[in-house]
Amino acid sequence: MISKNIARPLAATALLAALALSGCSAPQAGGAPSSPAPASPSSTPSPSASATSGPFGGFASAAEACTKISEQATGATLLPLSAAQGKTAQLEQFKTDLADTAARVPDSLKADFAHLKEVAVAGVTDQTVFSSGKLQAAMAPVTKWIATNCGK
Repeated sequence: MISKNIARPLAATALLAALALSGCSAPQAGGAPSSPAPASPSSTPSPSASATSGPFGGFASAAEACTKISEQATGATLLPLSAAQGKTAQLEQFKTDLADTAARVPDSLKADFAHLKEVAVAGVTDQTVFSSGKLQAAMAPVTKWIATNCGK
């Protein structure tokens, strides 16, 4: 029963995810390092994490911002699915990564991305987030930002 109820919303979510990822096509070749190479890239805090008023927020470049925002927006759309599958550790990591990204997005995207995060997290316990269109509505301005800022 559940699979029939979420099949259409999952298809719509997959389409939105594909659109979000396809919008992020900024080239990453030749990316000059902006800081010394860290021993552990995933645990290195961003020096500008609190200064998000720049054009790329707390990210060093447009390519980094586009990639991370697109990945996290897609992950947000899959958050309720992870919950439904009982993947607790993965779910908690998604929530943490989503919150970290929300803190680093450019100011022009901050409110919309925070709303997406809230709706996605709410979908963990309320599967109607898919069927009601709330998740798709929350994703729309983020997808638009990605298309506008990352498409070239």
